[in-house]
Amino acid sequence: MTCTFFGHKDAPQEIRPLLRDVLLDLIEHQGVTQFYVGNQGSFDRMALKMLKEFEKPYSITYDVVLAYLPKKTDPFFTAYYTILPEGIETVTPRFAIEYRNKWLIEHSDLVITYVERSFGGAAKFKALAEKKGKRIVELSHPLA
Repeated sequence: MTCTFFGHKDAPQEIRPLLRDVLLDLIEHQGVTQFYVGNQGSFDRMALKMLKEFEKPYSITYDVVLAYLPKKTDPFFTAYYTILPEGIETVTPRFAIEYRNKWLIEHSDLVITYVERSFGGAAKFKALAEKKGKRIVELSHPLA
């Protein structure tokens, strides 16, 4: 089973314990073994740090899915397993994150979300994942 993440780029560090508990439950009890994570904010960084921590003891795999081609000086160029979604090279930079996020939804069975606002990218892609029938694990509830 494959999992991805959508959350606010300014997600607070206080959600780390909840994210950790959810990830451990998914890995230990629900058979999630593959993860896709973006690289656009604090929620992605929290998730990536935990995935790195859990990789060896739990035999999981993860990939950082990029929206833009990395430069050789970019830490994502060599530090992590990275994927560029097929066809993203034809997308204008303005729409690259949206294209990548749609790819994440299409290639995942479930989505962990941290959405506290009813607007912005995290809310938009959580709604799209719901529309596509993906299982959603919420770390918070939207505030209308």
